[in-house]
Amino acid sequence: RRHKLYREELNLTSPAAPLPLRPDAGWLQFHLGISRDGLYPRSSPAVTRLLRDMQELPIISADYSQDEKALLGACDCSQIVKPSGVHLKLVLRFQDFGKAMFKPMRQKREEETPEDFFYFVDFQRHNAEIAAFHLDRILDFRRVPPTVGRLINVTKEILEVTKNEVLQSVFFMSPASNVCFFAKCPYMCKTEYAVCGNPHLLEGSLSAFLPSLNLAPRLSIPNPWIRSYSFDGKEEWEVNPLYCNTVREIYPYSNSNRLLNIVDMAIFDFLTGNMGRHHYEMFTKFGDDGFLLHLDNARGFGRHSHDEISILAPLSQCCTIKRTTLLRLQLLAEPEYRLSDVMRESLLQDPLAPVLTEPHLLALDRRLQLILEAVGKCIDTFGEATVVANDTAQPQSPAADRAKLDT
Repeated sequence: RRHKLYREELNLTSPAAPLPLRPDAGWLQFHLGISRDGLYPRSSPAVTRLLRDMQELPIISADYSQDEKALLGACDCSQIVKPSGVHLKLVLRFQDFGKAMFKPMRQKREEETPEDFFYFVDFQRHNAEIAAFHLDRILDFRRVPPTVGRLINVTKEILEVTKNEVLQSVFFMSPASNVCFFAKCPYMCKTEYAVCGNPHLLEGSLSAFLPSLNLAPRLSIPNPWIRSYSFDGKEEWEVNPLYCNTVREIYPYSNSNRLLNIVDMAIFDFLTGNMGRHHYEMFTKFGDDGFLLHLDNARGFGRHSHDEISILAPLSQCCTIKRTTLLRLQLLAEPEYRLSDVMRESLLQDPLAPVLTEPHLLALDRRLQLILEAVGKCIDTFGEATVVANDTAQPQSPAADRAKLDT
């Protein structure tokens, strides 16, 4: 149906066979490769093909994301703190039935987030989404969906292919004769917050969609180390150094790998500088010990000159870490496998390279040392046997703990 509409709009009236769904499509192979161990295997030709497809395939439709549609016209733009998770982003569909989340460039690479900005009003950065995918793969987490940069023609590849009249209505020509568009209401309410092409071309990140919730249900769970989304509020973990003792008593953090996965996520977020991890998602199919999805990373890589130690609270307060995670971090601290060098080489594969500036790359090495120092302090206090967990075992949660969840 979408292919037919696409051909009609281009006045391609010659008979054409219905476009078949190719079993070897990159996005489909990516979906089929999701397992208990991660979103994709360590060496995945499907991911390589999917990244190439998102760079090159024709875009046949553009629309707002579901969360923006849900909030359209319902948010109060006079409020300083906007609904969480909402950003100027679009769903782009490709000729092979695949789709990706497009986040446009809002901030230049060399710009740092002003130090007076609160994390919940920070810009979201397209290059942070791209860099987060590469870092996640280097750390061998494989919990960030494949993400790639692309130069989009906002006129031909968004305005002219969208059926959404609201989206069509927010396009305008700037005084500099650049084509611009903005979110109608949910996040950036006014034209001064628009993003603009040059005059039509605009950088952005494309993140592959996960399988639909009907096929692969997911849970969205509040992060125990969630931050206060107010100007002066504090959460308990910010004022109570023994907070982790309370968390350990609560199912599922009491008898599963969940707490270790939270620590993994905190390490990942500390390296990127992302302070906005208020929720995390999991596939229900893999149960309590399934991996956490590292989604929405656009608030990372904002300040290379500042290391936000509070992001490491799950590690420093709980003093536990997976052995495999620690070994990977120690390897990336070695001169011949330095994290900044591995990241620099990996990011050169992206069409928008250089994705990160040199100060951001060097900040990764500095933050990695801080993580290892935090682990070292824990080992000095509690001993390696207590701190470093053998994450190859998959413990089952007792029935009594499951009963707690039900109540």
